Amino acid sequence: MPAAVPPDLPSGHRVGSAGYRRLTLALFAAGMASFAQMYSAQAVLPQLAGEFGISPARATLAVSATTLMIAVAIVPASVLSERYGRIRVMTVSAVVSTGLGLLIPLSPTFGVLVAARAVQGAAVAGVPAVAMAYLAEEVHQQAIGAAMGRYIAGTTVGGLFGRLVAALALDVTSWRWALEIAAIGSAVFAAAFVVLAPPSLRFVAHSVHPATVGRNLVAHLRQPALLALFALAMLLMGGFVSVYNLLGFRLLAPPFALPAAVVGLVFCFYLAGTVSSAVAGRLADRSGRGPVLLAAVGVTALGLALTGPGWLPTVLAGVLIFTAGFFAAHAVASGWVGRIAVTHRAEASALYLFGYYTGSAVGGTGAGVAYAAGGWTGCLLYVGGLLAVSALLAGYLLLRARRGARNGPVSAAGKSDAETGP
Repeated sequence: MPAAVPPDLPSGHRVGSAGYRRLTLALFAAGMASFAQMYSAQAVLPQLAGEFGISPARATLAVSATTLMIAVAIVPASVLSERYGRIRVMTVSAVVSTGLGLLIPLSPTFGVLVAARAVQGAAVAGVPAVAMAYLAEEVHQQAIGAAMGRYIAGTTVGGLFGRLVAALALDVTSWRWALEIAAIGSAVFAAAFVVLAPPSLRFVAHSVHPATVGRNLVAHLRQPALLALFALAMLLMGGFVSVYNLLGFRLLAPPFALPAAVVGLVFCFYLAGTVSSAVAGRLADRSGRGPVLLAAVGVTALGLALTGPGWLPTVLAGVLIFTAGFFAAHAVASGWVGRIAVTHRAEASALYLFGYYTGSAVGGTGAGVAYAAGGWTGCLLYVGGLLAVSALLAGYLLLRARRGARNGPVSAAGKSDAETGP
C-alpha cells in the first residue's frame, strides 16, 4: 500500500525542499544511467560498420533496435508501475538493463549484438516509462516544468556520457572495451538512483486489467492536445537521432576527415541540451508552454540549416544550436503531458514516450536510407521535413492554448484547464 500523504505535503514537493532536491537528483541519476546505455553504441557505429563489413544504414540498427524495444515495452512498464509502484519498476529496470549492458560487448556477431541491444531496450524502458508519472505525482504542480527540466537535463548528460566515454576510449582500445567502460559508468549512476530515490508519498495503486488499460489509452488518444504532443515527440526525436547517428560518418569522411576522438568530442554539445532543457522548463512555467515550444522547434530548425555548408565551424555551431533547441522542445512537451493528463498519468507518459522512441527507431533508420541516397543533403531534407511538421503541431498547440486562456477553464466535460491553457 502506498504511504499516507503527510499533512505538510498536501500538493507535492516544492522547489527548495529537501524532498524536491532528493527526488530531482535521483531522477537525474536515472536519466544518466538509462540514456548512457541507450546511446553509447552511437559513438561506435563507424567502427561496427568497419569490423562487421556492413553499411552505415545497417550499423544504425545497433541504436534503433534498442529504442524500438523501448517503445514496445513502454506501455507494459507503465502499467506494471500502476500496480506495483513507480520506484519498484524503475529499480528493477535500472538493475537488469545495467547487467545486460555489461554483457553486450561480448557479442560475437553483429546479429547477436543487435538482439542483445533489443533485449536491453525492453529492460531499460521502465525508467523513462515511469519517471514522468513519478515526477508529476510527487512534485507540486507549479514546479513540474522546472523538475521535468532537471530530469531531461539528466538524460542529456547521460546521452553525452555514454557517447563521449565510448568515443574517447576508441583512441586507446577497441569498440568492445569502449562499450564496457560506458556500461560500468551506467551501473554507478543506476546505483545512485536506487540509493537516492525517495519513496512515493502520493502514489495510489490501481488494479491492472487489459480492458481498463485500453480504455485509459484510448481516452488519452481522444484528447487532441495530447495526440499532438505524442506526434511531436515522434517527429522531433526522429530528426534528432538521425542527425547524431550520421554525424560521425560525415565528420570522419572528407572534407573533414577528423580523428575518432575529436568526433567524439562533438557529443559535448549535449551540454547545450542540459542547459536549454532546464531553462525552457522554467520559462514554460512562467510564460506559457505554447510560445516556448514553438520557439524551441524554430531554434532546432535553424541549427539543422547551419550544418549544411561544408565548413567545419558552421557545422559545429549548427549541431550546438540544433541540440539546444531539441532538448528545450522535449522538456516543454513532456512537462505539458503531465499537466494535461490529470488522471492515469503513467499511460499518458507511456504514449508520449512510445512516440518518442518509435521516432528514434523508425526515424533514425529512415535517415540512413536518405543518407545513402543523397549524403548529408539527403539527411538535411529528411530531417527538415520532420521539423516542418513539428512546427505546424507546435503552432496548433499554441493556438489551442490561447483559445483556452480566453475561454477560461474547462470543467465538467472531462478535460482539465491545463489542456487548453498555456
